[in-house]
Parts: sequence; C-alpha cells; structure tokens
Amino acid sequence: MTTDPVLPRIRPEIAALPPYKQGRAARPDGFKLSSNESPFDPLPGVLDAVRGADALNRYPDATAARLRAALGERWGVDADDVIVGAGSVSLLAALIQASSAAGDEVVHAWRSFEAYPGLVRVAGATGVPVPNRPDGSHDLEAMAAAITERTRCILLCTPNNPTGPTLPREDVEAFIERVPDDVLILLDEAYAEFVVDDRAVNGLVERIHERHPQVVVLRTFSKAYGLAALRVGYAIGHRRIIDAARATQIPLSVTAQAEAAALASLAHDAEMAERVATTVSRRTRLVQGLREAGLAVPDSQANFVWIATEDPAVAAAFEEAGLIVRPFPDGVRISVGEEESIDRVLEVARSL
Repeated sequence: MTTDPVLPRIRPEIAALPPYKQGRAARPDGFKLSSNESPFDPLPGVLDAVRGADALNRYPDATAARLRAALGERWGVDADDVIVGAGSVSLLAALIQASSAAGDEVVHAWRSFEAYPGLVRVAGATGVPVPNRPDGSHDLEAMAAAITERTRCILLCTPNNPTGPTLPREDVEAFIERVPDDVLILLDEAYAEFVVDDRAVNGLVERIHERHPQVVVLRTFSKAYGLAALRVGYAIGHRRIIDAARATQIPLSVTAQAEAAALASLAHDAEMAERVATTVSRRTRLVQGLREAGLAVPDSQANFVWIATEDPAVAAAFEEAGLIVRPFPDGVRISVGEEESIDRVLEVARSL
C-alpha cells in the first residue's frame, strides 16, 4: 500500500487556479483560428535579424535598450518611459504586482482577456469583474461605480478580447476623470493596429499617459507584427510606474532574438499597413457573413470576431470542419486567418 507524499504547501487560491490552455493545432487540411495569431510570414528582414542574433552563449540586454530607444523615438517619449517584456501579458503581471497585493482590489470588465483574473489572483489581490454591456463593450459607468477605497488598479482592454468592441476616447476621458489619481489604469491595446473606428481611443497616438500620469499603455508585437513565437511586448507610462514594473518583472525575459525581430519589424510600416488592411477586409466579410447567417456578432475592431452563444454545438460544428476556434461558456471567438479560411467559416455558419 502506498501513501501520497507530503508536499510543500501551495497557496489555496493558486491550487484552485486553472492553468492557461493554449489553442491546439489544426489538422493538416484545417485552420487554427483560436489564438489570434497572424496568418502572415514575418516582415522583410526579420528572419535575417533573428539569425544574426546568434550569440546564444550570452545573456540578452536585460533592458532591451535598442528597442526601447526605437519605441521612444516612434512615440515621442524618453526611452526610460518604455519597458519591454515577454509579451504584453508579462508586463500586465508586473504592473499588477507592483500596484496590488492582499487586501487590494483590481477592477476589470468581464468577459475580457482571460488572463486577467489569474494575474490578479497571483498578485494576491482581489478581482472585481464588471459585466460587459449587451454589445460586448466595457460598461465604464458600472466600472466607475465599482471603485472603492481598496481599488489599486483598473484594467481597460480596447479592443476588448474576446468580444471585439473598442472604447470611445470621450468615454475613456470621462472615466479617467472619475478615477482617483492614485489608482493605476492599464490601457491594454494589444490589438490597436487593427482599429479603423476614428472614435476609438488610441492611448499612444493621443499621448493619454502624459495628460493622465496614472495611465500606462500596453502594446505587443505578437498580433499585427506576427511575432507571437518570440514573445515581445512593451508599455509606456510615467517613469516611476515603469520603474516599479522593472522591479517586479522577471529579469532577462526578452531574448536577443526577440529584440532583433521587433527592431527589424519597425522598419516596415508600409508592409505592415498592407497586412492590417487585408485583415480588416477579411474581418468585415466575416462579421457581415456571420450576421447574415443569423448569428449574434458584435462590432469587432480586432483580428477576431465573437459569436455570442451558450450553445456548445456551435464550436463543435466549426471544429468538425477543421476550424479550431476558441470556445467560452458564453461565446465563441474566431481569429481572422488565411483567406481560404473565411469561406469555410461562413459555410459552417450557414449550416448552423
């Protein structure tokens, strides 16, 4: 008879936390549309830049100084106001940990980015999820009402993952005015490059972090730039807040190859614009086609669309057709993928 070994204690809230689940690969004749990845090859020069970063026996620059300088020049800020991390999610984790601990609250919309609740729990803080409006957008009025004296951080996701709507700039400005100055606001703009609605907030273009020092804007190279495998994102904000994130982030988490690829990507704005335009065109076709098939689809400004449904048969139908989508209890998210995938998605939708 064997007995289970005595193991070190794990925090109960962590033991109850489900691990992140990645979308599985598609079959050879199918399409993976579950992870909002780019269907395009790396931009020109990226592969050569990665091959050139071949000093694998040396640690990378812990500060990603060259990339921070390039991003600072692009957005008109000092390089010390920029932090680079292993994807923007790692910077969300660092900023939440820098601002929030046991007894503190973090307000966020729900449904929104699925990592938010886990990041808050790992920090030891308490998440305060606020239901979205019926159109899948943040209910900023309700989020403002959820702020208490224990609130230390607020997460705004625009376009919202996984539902797709953006936050209007006027609504965001009015919301910030209602937030105490000592509460950190994280403006998560992972999909900002795909936004074509001129009413939507754009934190970096509008320099919102300068008018409101409590705001930090986050971006990533994983989506529009197609560097998901290399894990590189960045955040821009007040230097004191950024320094706090530097203190909490995992050191040396951005590889030399990731920094080189991001730098090379920044040199090809024209090619990027073409790819984004193609994605937007495909997105428009998807939204229109899915609605014509009778499905409830919010307006999306990201590289994915959302089908509001609680019927598990919807996701099952797509997967049976070789389309790996991301099912949730209250909907299905479908990434905008290859051109050939669009007709197949719409064919399945019409069959539903």
